[in-house]
Amino acid sequence: MSGKWTLLVLAALVAALMVCGCTSTSPEGQTPSPTEVTTTVPVGEETETVTETETMTETVAETETMAENETEAVNETGTEADNETATTADIIGVATDAGTFTTLLTALDTADLTTALQEEGPYTVFAPNDAAFEALPAGTLDDLLANTTELTSVLQYHVVPGEYDAASLEGLETLETLEGEMLNVSITDGVVTVDGATVITADIEASNGVIHEIDAVMLPSSVAVVEEASENETTENETTENETTET
Repeated sequence: MSGKWTLLVLAALVAALMVCGCTSTSPEGQTPSPTEVTTTVPVGEETETVTETETMTETVAETETMAENETEAVNETGTEADNETATTADIIGVATDAGTFTTLLTALDTADLTTALQEEGPYTVFAPNDAAFEALPAGTLDDLLANTTELTSVLQYHVVPGEYDAASLEGLETLETLEGEMLNVSITDGVVTVDGATVITADIEASNGVIHEIDAVMLPSSVAVVEEASENETTENETTENETTET
């Protein structure tokens, strides 16, 4: 009987192995390839075979795409930030960075107009450079700095509400200033002149307008009249002194 039981047990084990389909060895000389490994998942009465290699490939592709999209987003954000940085300086900031408008900036501070040119605007500023102020008659700048009323008029005479680049000035003959008087504009052979001052550097962009560098300080008629009266007064004083000497 023990021999029969042994045979029955062995037969049962063989049958179980055949049903399972499992094997513990691979053919000699061959190594199972990862690309051939499959998983069988029962779905109802049918089975669905999923290739693990394909799933891994899709996951890697999705990860690479997400990384590329994130890189592009960072690059775009950086470019936008650079552009914003390039245009954040207002008229005062741009003039300060230029380094050639130190006297103008001092005059603006003295007349308490610095804050005004930091506002939204936009403004067009015909800005005399330092050499232009040095070219004024001796004592003129000191007199202006000592008289904030006249100084304010002179500075406002260099500022026009609105933004006018060099191209916008073509065809214009006059521009109304913050001071209230009109500037005479002319363009000859591409050279822009404003009340006799020549624009030597045009279209210096700022966040709240544009700056045109000019080579002379422009004086409104009100200040010119004051200067003329002062000259006449000096002449009269000299005449009186001469008459006194002769007597």
